[in-house]
Amino acid sequence: MDWFKQHRQRHAHQQLEVPPGAPPEWAPAVEQSYTYGLQNEASDESYEKALEFCEKHAVESSAILPSRTIADIDSNGCSEWRIQAHDSSHVVVVHNSDGKGGLSQIRSKVGCPDTCILSNLPIVAGQYYFPNDGGVYFEITVNKMTDPSKGGVIAIGTACRPYPSWRLPGWNRLSAGLHLDDFHKFFEDPEGGRPCFPLGSPPITSVIGHTIGCGYSFSTGTMFFTIDGQRLPDAFTGIYLQNRSGFDVYAAVGVSGECDVSVNFGGTSFKWLEGNEWRWRVDRQVRKLGDDVGEQEELPAYSAR
Repeated sequence: MDWFKQHRQRHAHQQLEVPPGAPPEWAPAVEQSYTYGLQNEASDESYEKALEFCEKHAVESSAILPSRTIADIDSNGCSEWRIQAHDSSHVVVVHNSDGKGGLSQIRSKVGCPDTCILSNLPIVAGQYYFPNDGGVYFEITVNKMTDPSKGGVIAIGTACRPYPSWRLPGWNRLSAGLHLDDFHKFFEDPEGGRPCFPLGSPPITSVIGHTIGCGYSFSTGTMFFTIDGQRLPDAFTGIYLQNRSGFDVYAAVGVSGECDVSVNFGGTSFKWLEGNEWRWRVDRQVRKLGDDVGEQEELPAYSAR
């Protein structure tokens, strides 16, 4: 049973009447749900192990960032976001290889098992102000991926901590993802996901050399993806709205097999041009605490690229 269903059942006696203005509850997408992945499938052991992990480890509560971190964000903006280094011997994470901030590179070795890596800082921070417009956005560029028929997978999405590191984004609680081996989208879905292109084939036959983006809208809880700067139909709506001040959401990238992925949090211009606007920057939200909502949002102290 997914985290949202458990949360709703646990507090059902408190929710007999929906108060005016309450955020919409998440509902499954309308596309057909698949029991198995089209290209790759995790083992039953992986699934059971992840269930035990989530039962043992509660979702971390949202937290106010240390003052030193906030000061660094004030000075450096999105450059403070990066993919967290991983302790797996199969994965290497390199930061700012070209001397610019807001960039990370993930390299996985041949035979790398399913691995999920999160950002060092949340991209949706529960203790901070949620603007009425825009949201957050980041991109990955695929430099190398083992052929899906041989076990290659790259996934982009979001997750809350702690998340089982051997599970790709979207398979477990409070996690969403787009898997690039079959272009299926997942939200708390341990099975085969739902097609991102239900009426046809993806516009690209190979993801190598292409840029995939992930965006999240604060006001509607909508998650969407982009390919080479073109926004795709909304993947999910109404996620991360229930009790959203209670947890933090992190960017998540998953790899399996030999892969090379560049991750951009705004260190260079996004392919999706709208993502370069201030209202989609990852460092925008944390400049105000949730109870510090004034008439005008504070503007950044640096010039956006």
